[in-house]
Amino acid sequence: MYTIENDNLIVKINAAGAELNSIVNKPNNMEYLWSGDAKIWGKKSPVLFPIIGTLKNNIYFYNHKSYHLNRHGFAREMNFSVTNQDTTSITFTLENDEHTFTVFPFHFLFSINYSLRENALYVTYSVTNSGAEKMYFSVGGHPAFKMPIAEELNYADYYLQFNKVENTGRWPISKDGLIELEPTPLLNNTNKLDLTKELFYQDAIVFKDLHSNEVTLKSDKDTAGLSFSFKEFPFLGIWAAKDADFVCIEPWCGIADSVNTNQDITQKEGIIELKAGNDFKRTWSVAIF
Repeated sequence: MYTIENDNLIVKINAAGAELNSIVNKPNNMEYLWSGDAKIWGKKSPVLFPIIGTLKNNIYFYNHKSYHLNRHGFAREMNFSVTNQDTTSITFTLENDEHTFTVFPFHFLFSINYSLRENALYVTYSVTNSGAEKMYFSVGGHPAFKMPIAEELNYADYYLQFNKVENTGRWPISKDGLIELEPTPLLNNTNKLDLTKELFYQDAIVFKDLHSNEVTLKSDKDTAGLSFSFKEFPFLGIWAAKDADFVCIEPWCGIADSVNTNQDITQKEGIIELKAGNDFKRTWSVAIF
């Protein structure tokens, strides 16, 4: 376990999956990240790479070959190397190997930098195409925040406040984990989503077309909360396991397959195409208060 720290935050990260493990607000000594109870959901903040969500039949096609890749990809199950570290920042790196080639036929360097500035944690994903041909991938985050944040409150005391008024629906997820063809109503001329555990009984809330690029998790009954910025991510997921005491705020560059996919990764919705020798970088952040 690795630790970075400043005057406001103590953050711990595990080299296994380069997974965020703890965010403690030093002024009030409160933990903001989910405990990772394996009986409910054993992850805390898995990294999603080189796909997000589920592929149809867990298979995609590239250059007339089929590849099997499980939900959310392989990075969350692999050990990263620490390639840079100081008191307030740390970088983890993963490189292609014999195992990754069997499911993902591309050369890559994938790095994740965690850095602290005042009361905020910044998480930057950097992907380098180190091969000789175009690379196709998705990348995103899956941090799970403890709910309620203040132990004396209830889950339903909290809500998500978007930084712009929204008129948009959620994209339903099929029983096979695929995105349906039409959204269902959710946000109607509002910037507020009240949180209830029932919201997630039909899997995650998936947004494709938000105007907002920041969302605040807060309660009117307490001053503790967090603001989550996803300015560089075109998709957003909100999820919790059934009746679990957490909420995931998930910034995505990419999305699960649609129910009518042809499974060609080069035509997949939201897929990133990166030319040989080029780099791709995206950052999300969470400010704790």
